[in-house]
Amino acid sequence: AAAWPACAPRPEDWSRASSLAAVRHYTPPPTPFVWRRLVTSLFLPLTLAMLLVGLGKPPVIPTELGPQQMVVTRAPQLAVHTRLTDEVESWKIKQTLVMVRLMGASTIIEYFPWAYMEPRQGRYNWDHADQVIDHARRQGLKVVARIDYVPDWARPAQSSTRLLPDDRFEDYARFVGAFAERYRGRVEALVIWNEPNVSFEWGGRPPDAVAYTRLLAGAYQAAKAADPSVQVWAGALAPTLASSDEEGAVSDLAFLAAMYDAGAAPYFDGLTMHAYGWNFAADDPPDPAVVNFRRVELLRAIMVRHGDGHKPAPITEAGWNDHPRWTKAVRPSQRIVATVDAMDLARGWEWAPFVAVWAFRFPWANHSFIDNWALVDPDFTPRPLYTALAAYAARGSSDAALEAVGLNTSDRFLSTSTAPPATSHASQ
Repeated sequence: AAAWPACAPRPEDWSRASSLAAVRHYTPPPTPFVWRRLVTSLFLPLTLAMLLVGLGKPPVIPTELGPQQMVVTRAPQLAVHTRLTDEVESWKIKQTLVMVRLMGASTIIEYFPWAYMEPRQGRYNWDHADQVIDHARRQGLKVVARIDYVPDWARPAQSSTRLLPDDRFEDYARFVGAFAERYRGRVEALVIWNEPNVSFEWGGRPPDAVAYTRLLAGAYQAAKAADPSVQVWAGALAPTLASSDEEGAVSDLAFLAAMYDAGAAPYFDGLTMHAYGWNFAADDPPDPAVVNFRRVELLRAIMVRHGDGHKPAPITEAGWNDHPRWTKAVRPSQRIVATVDAMDLARGWEWAPFVAVWAFRFPWANHSFIDNWALVDPDFTPRPLYTALAAYAARGSSDAALEAVGLNTSDRFLSTSTAPPATSHASQ
């Protein structure tokens, strides 16, 4: 049998791991009074349920941070997008971040949902975010925080969790300021929203670059007031060929140009980007009519054209999928080769401080193509791409990465016969 994970609470410790766990394991002493039995059998479970609802998330059982670590890597451009948002077991949070460090990635991008941290207006629950950030820093990792997902109180009833009415922009900005203040000096950058050029991410409304610029400006000012040193990055745009909002999206190139026209330039220190390869090789040339990895170079050209060539453009999501029955996927060997080639390519992009592979691990299996973005399975079994990237970071060589998983340069061919998709939606 597999050894019990060193950082996991053992079963004999669970009953004393937290006050809520103690309530669950509570056994009342014998009593002759019927009403006391009623209190125990009826009101105690109800009280526990109310506590859990009030917290908004199940309790996180604390795990020791352990000694300070540092990342050893020869690939400083290698980063990963973790997905610890719904991971409630503290030892799994720690184990995920330990494996990130051992792979040689020095930066994580993590999603911090506003709704989880401010379930009621003005009342904050930082417990989960504290755990993620504390464990990441203890492993020597830099943290980039993406912030969105609207709480119930800030949107119409039964509406999308991405719908933020214009009159609630100030509430979002206030929360971003509170987040920046709490994690001052502990978070490298804040990412304001995600893919606002896609209707799904904009709450079902037509994407609106002018409105997004207002949201960005308010959040930028609030964050800088709380922590002048924090970097505030504009949310990444979905790579898409859509020509109008009637298609549920607006071209990422057109949307960025419209942001500049709306006066966005003073309100972001950098522009995050998403770079998905789909069916194309990493070095497939950029083309406005194609969604491929190097499409980000077209976005970069727009930044330079508007005088923002001095700003960084970190890639917060990137990758290829190897699901056997998804039309946008490639073979597993091609995925490895393309990802390693992308890391080599990014070495020459001085404007891109890192490329974050989407995604490191999901807390549970989705039983769909989504699982085939992951580098590590829910049970922490590393996939071949993890092994290849670890070798790449350890030796700084793409050949070493391929050799680690039994591949060679002859596997670098990727078919370009499949047309690119209209939108990315990879992170949904």
